[in-house]
Amino acid sequence: MPAQSRRLAAVQTPVIPIIGRWTAETPGTISLGQGIVSYGPPPEAIEALRRFPTRPEDHRYGPIEGTRGLVAALERKLAAENRIGVRPHSRLVVTAGGNLAFMIAVLAIADPDDEIIFPVPFYFNHEMAAAMAACRAVPVATSAGYQLDLDAIARAITPRTRAVVTVSPNNPTGAVYPESDLRAVNALCRKRELFHVHDETYEYFTYGQTAHFSPGSIDGAAAHTISLYSLSKSFGLASWRVGYMVIPEQLWEAVNKIQDTVLICAPVVSQHVAEAAVGVGVSYPRQFLGSLDRMRRLMFDALRSDDLPCDVPVSPGAFYYFVKVRTQMDDLTLTERLIREHRVAVVPGSVFGATNGCYIRVSYGALDEETAEAGVERLVTGLKKICSE
Repeated sequence: MPAQSRRLAAVQTPVIPIIGRWTAETPGTISLGQGIVSYGPPPEAIEALRRFPTRPEDHRYGPIEGTRGLVAALERKLAAENRIGVRPHSRLVVTAGGNLAFMIAVLAIADPDDEIIFPVPFYFNHEMAAAMAACRAVPVATSAGYQLDLDAIARAITPRTRAVVTVSPNNPTGAVYPESDLRAVNALCRKRELFHVHDETYEYFTYGQTAHFSPGSIDGAAAHTISLYSLSKSFGLASWRVGYMVIPEQLWEAVNKIQDTVLICAPVVSQHVAEAAVGVGVSYPRQFLGSLDRMRRLMFDALRSDDLPCDVPVSPGAFYYFVKVRTQMDDLTLTERLIREHRVAVVPGSVFGATNGCYIRVSYGALDEETAEAGVERLVTGLKKICSE
């Protein structure tokens, strides 16, 4: 029988469905795995759905770059919150989620066998997208606290390098990169004639005095910076599949071809709902930060317990901890045992490129405080018991 492409055979298998199957087979499991939020869209977005137009022309294909209303709303948001002036040197394109935006970016800038630099640990779907495009992901070690190692990034650049990817606040670590480091990466990319692809999916999820910075706001950055965003987390719109990207104007022809072939346009009804959500503004996600911060601190205190064999760096952003477990057990086995024996789910760190030990990603975004506390208790109990064997 005909076989699948060799290119896709080399792509790692998505781990979330595997964990989902183990969880479904273990009733009562609390998931500290998938990176989603506990809340849904703002009421204004649901009301916009009820008012969605019913004329036949409203159910036809929309503009490739996005509906006029949503594009305008997002350009206003970028100017006010991110200090990014989209026009005239850039262009905004609405996509069906942030993952599609990254896939489009890779296809637009890279050819087969080109290289893309990923600080480790990386977001696994980004690395998978590069592999699907027949590009080579170049993992680069990070420094303490999973911060960028600027010298390591510079040393990794070769004549085949096309881009450096940064994610801040970071998935899977929760690290937030300081403005000075993001400016340095952006300047390096400009000097070496590379693209700086920066994912800002978790831009609203920072705690305490930690500040978020958008490299696309740097003077002169428009020609080589691709900024990626998603409404899945910030406005609870994961199932609606709405993301967007700010691209250099010179990439529009390529992006136009890809979007028209793969998608044509993001679903117009989703964009209609998204426009209403964006109109509510940053006050909506920020009302949930207090609860998330309490769960963040609860989890940190529990995982840093003296009798727990774990190394847990501070996590001032997103809603993740990336934990190194001091054990000889591999992370996939540990993950399955935590689910089947202790009814708590995490994500193994090897899918994020962390292969020099046993790591797990722990997420607290999808839970209420009571459930999160119970999940952390199960996790701590499970780690103590399994690692003591």
